[in-house]
Amino acid sequence: MRQPLLWNLGDATPTATLREQGFVRLTPARTAALAGIEIADWSLVARHWNDLPPDPHLRDGGSYRFRRHASLRLTDDGSAIAQRVERAHWQPLDYNALHGGFERWFAPVTDATLAEPGLQKLLFAFGHIAAEAAGHPLPYVELHQFRIDTAAGIGRPTPEGAHRDGVDFVAVILIDRVDVRGGESRIFEANGPAGIRFTLLDRGSAVLLDDARVIHETTPLQPDGASGHRDTLVLTWRGDGFLDP
Repeated sequence: MRQPLLWNLGDATPTATLREQGFVRLTPARTAALAGIEIADWSLVARHWNDLPPDPHLRDGGSYRFRRHASLRLTDDGSAIAQRVERAHWQPLDYNALHGGFERWFAPVTDATLAEPGLQKLLFAFGHIAAEAAGHPLPYVELHQFRIDTAAGIGRPTPEGAHRDGVDFVAVILIDRVDVRGGESRIFEANGPAGIRFTLLDRGSAVLLDDARVIHETTPLQPDGASGHRDTLVLTWRGDGFLDP
């Protein structure tokens, strides 16, 4: 796998880069330009991560993950939310050996969060790139708000380890990062030995993945002080319906 391309280097578009190497990294400035939001607007988006309830399904005994979840059906052009679908999050054991094989009901993303203009712009902008790369609409979206907290020590963004999600495309967008060390993103070819590692450090830094072509994980977080946290917006897209049992 070649060194990852950033949208602000060379003439390659995010879609072209995603098609070429199976993932694309975006700087905060390029994420903001792509979504049409100002860097200063991140605080308006980030405030919606301050009331996430604990994840009730962690099987490693931890208490470090807080989250909300929503399933959305978009219009075919990906420019609006057509329907909110009440359903559990589900993954097969083949994709998630730790938490797969059973329905996980999480606290819902609030209506206020879904109505936040900056969050909608991120959803539609990243979805447009994914649909362009796929060559067809991707109307079935799951939206996850994650906070990994280090108040009790180590926090694990991906306790299941390196994995695929069983979807078409995945976006991980850094919303905030406060007083933590670690959290290195690692991406590997699904059918080869090559891989790359980097760390999302600043609000708005992001990575968009072709889930069929790459495997990904994020290393544990350690507190850099009394406590800290890492907030991410994770979006997944499918073209042929939600992933259900």
